[in-house]
Amino acid sequence: MTKNANSRRSARVVPLRKGTTLEMIRLACPDAAQASLISESFGLPVLDSDGIRDLHEKLIIETASALDEGLGERAMQIHMQRIVGSFVGSAYGAGQFYSRAVTEARDATAKAACDDRDEDIGGPVGFDSAAQRKREFAADMALQAHALRMAAEGAVAAYEHVIGEKWKPFERAVENPGQAVDRKAAELQMSAFG
Repeated sequence: MTKNANSRRSARVVPLRKGTTLEMIRLACPDAAQASLISESFGLPVLDSDGIRDLHEKLIIETASALDEGLGERAMQIHMQRIVGSFVGSAYGAGQFYSRAVTEARDATAKAACDDRDEDIGGPVGFDSAAQRKREFAADMALQAHALRMAAEGAVAAYEHVIGEKWKPFERAVENPGQAVDRKAAELQMSAFG
């Protein structure tokens, strides 16, 4: 094959902006067992994980049912994609925030364990140390991330029920507005050569 034939057949590759998946949420947010352990360790309420998941699944299925007559099949799929994507995005953001809170709690706890540091000594009687406050904050964030994970899992299950196929994150093409300008500039420069 000639070089020109190869160059005509090459397809333009459009990079895609990857969406957040359910697996990413599961890696970032605590599961039911970990959330239960955190609740018990910090004296926080134990969440009804299955109840949160089931309620969100039911809520979205009922919402889709109410919209069924007003939306065509493709419109319903787009709407459901957006709804589920917002639940998934929210859970992933909470999971990332939780991860940062845990890192800060670990750092503060490690610093407090060093006997040579005066600034990490516990405060006056009745007040928690900074490290304790960070651990408690991380525990609160764990429960929030877990609750949002369960809501997202319910939304994903509802999508499959309503649409009839597994949910996949929407992947949009990466916008490169500068690329068109660069291409035009290159064309102008090349036209100068004649």
